[in-house]
Amino acid sequence: MNYRIETDSLGEVRVDDVHLWGAQSQRSLENFRIGTEKMPQEIIRALVLLKKACAMVNCELGKLSKDKKKLIVKACDDILEGGFEDEFPLALWQTGSGTQSNMNVNEVIAHICLLKVHPNDDVNMSQSSNDTFPTAMHMAAVLAIVDYLLPAVDRMADELARLEEENADIIKSGRTHLLDATPISFAQELSGYRSSLLCDEDMILSSVLEIRKLAIGGTAVGTGINAPEDFDRLVCKKLSKLCDFEFEPDENKFHALTSRDALVFAHGALKALAADLMKIANDIRWMASGPRCGLGEISIPANEPGSSIMPGKVNPTQCEALTMVAVQVMGNDAAIGFAASQGNFELNVFSPVIAYNFLQSVRLLADGIDSFTENCLSGLKANREVMENNLNRSLMNVTALSPRIGYVKAAEVAHKAHSENLSLKEAVLQLGYLSEEEFDEIMDYRKMV
Repeated sequence: MNYRIETDSLGEVRVDDVHLWGAQSQRSLENFRIGTEKMPQEIIRALVLLKKACAMVNCELGKLSKDKKKLIVKACDDILEGGFEDEFPLALWQTGSGTQSNMNVNEVIAHICLLKVHPNDDVNMSQSSNDTFPTAMHMAAVLAIVDYLLPAVDRMADELARLEEENADIIKSGRTHLLDATPISFAQELSGYRSSLLCDEDMILSSVLEIRKLAIGGTAVGTGINAPEDFDRLVCKKLSKLCDFEFEPDENKFHALTSRDALVFAHGALKALAADLMKIANDIRWMASGPRCGLGEISIPANEPGSSIMPGKVNPTQCEALTMVAVQVMGNDAAIGFAASQGNFELNVFSPVIAYNFLQSVRLLADGIDSFTENCLSGLKANREVMENNLNRSLMNVTALSPRIGYVKAAEVAHKAHSENLSLKEAVLQLGYLSEEEFDEIMDYRKMV
């Protein structure tokens, strides 16, 4: 293996000659051999976009030469086009400010420029890791939500809308406490799922309004030392064009550097989505239970054999995968909350773990939703016969009789029907509370839904 000698303020370091990083990246590789988790590529991409915008603004403000600006912008574009992923290998478990990943990006850009620019003096000009890393966190979070997660939510909501239309004429027994309840249409049940998703989407979008505020311009402690006047606004303007999303400077940089409240708030909305997905997936697998000894009200696609020992068994695997995703997101929420509470004075030094968990949640939710939509919901079929049979057998239809015969007599009818294995109609007629014509007139399921 061939090595070259790189230097930093602490001295010389040997770096594998095939790679483009410098001394600080190499020190991080050697000093933080912890776990297998790496800094998310979404953060690297956001940092590269930020370096490009900063170089452009530094040039416009007369701080960086046009030649160096062109070199940095070209290097950033090359990285963004792909093929440099192996140049960003640092462990997630590093300095809590993300300084080493910020320098990893600076050093790689400088080496792509054949060291005609300096990683600190030029690529990192007017910046500090303390403002670039939280800026990248917010950028990555916004772009992952808007470009990846919300389209997946919309696709699932559209599939549920299709199922509502397809099953508009089906009335089934509702359930509360896992017990029989009054009738509901299957479309109404599905609409509840769809509405949950759309409400979650609204909450997530409202949280994006806060995460789009960026820390850039705060530099080391929020005072903006070494950054020119108006640097933050101009960089956000460039980023808005580069990312096709409106970013703006955080008005208080002291808040922006030390607080992670916006990400905590946003992840709370992701947790709300996870909670609703857990409920939806559980309902689907309950309704699909069987096929002969469960509810069996719906069938879902048989995507793969379900058992290594029981031939012919098919399991609700997509439901299980989605509920595991929901559990992971809920765990991530706890980690993010704890980490965000650890800001000390002018900086939070738990930023990498917040970024990792947040982006993992977005990625898992988006992938899990799409998998569930494509491999479960798209092939879901109602078992009309079972639903109709359950509806006709449900004792809680007696609720419709209460306005006519009163709650006490209606309860008596239900208990008699259950204990003597009668239909509600048979029980009412035997007790003499209604005539057959009166019962049939009241027991109109469509009026109940």
